[in-house]
Amino acid sequence: MMCGGTSASKPADADIQAIVDEVKGAVENKLGNKLDKYDAVSYKTQVVAGTNYFVKVNIGDEHLHLRIFAPLPHTGASKELSDMQRGKTAENDLEYF
Repeated sequence: MMCGGTSASKPADADIQAIVDEVKGAVENKLGNKLDKYDAVSYKTQVVAGTNYFVKVNIGDEHLHLRIFAPLPHTGASKELSDMQRGKTAENDLEYF
């Protein structure tokens, strides 16, 4: 990984699912509806003054790409949804956005 770049894509695990679960309310607010299916599929990370997580999430009829910012632990701040892309498929690669 180059400095400031993103990591290679990795399969999502329980830790990544926990991170996307923390911002589910914000995702539902942006979409304007509740999600029954909300499963992290894969992710990339980018180290900044904290960590950006780029996560592909399966919501049933489409996939979302989420950018979630996790601040440094000593700040006491919580994770936040920074951006979201809709209309993705399982085949779409995660890219910086």
